[in-house]
Amino acid sequence: MPEAAEKFREAAKYYEQKAPGVGFTFVAEIHRAVEIAKSHPLSGKAIGRHLRSTPLHNFPFSIIYAPNPELVLIVAVAHQRRRPGYWKHRI
Repeated sequence: MPEAAEKFREAAKYYEQKAPGVGFTFVAEIHRAVEIAKSHPLSGKAIGRHLRSTPLHNFPFSIIYAPNPELVLIVAVAHQRRRPGYWKHRI
């Protein structure tokens, strides 16, 4: 989803500006979480009936996704402490 991609880019840019290399680490963590969601789609914490959440290890973010056998749709790259549920209008 475009909104999730935009939030992802904003957060990566923010971390890279804070300290060189940290943005890259953030991107790697997002990719790790997406790979987990793809290989084990039901492993994330259930959010309602159709969504799952997988937290990042070293950052206060989670990916919110809709598991599907052919595709994992990333609904949000959500900060765990700011504006909870801000992404719910996307579903």
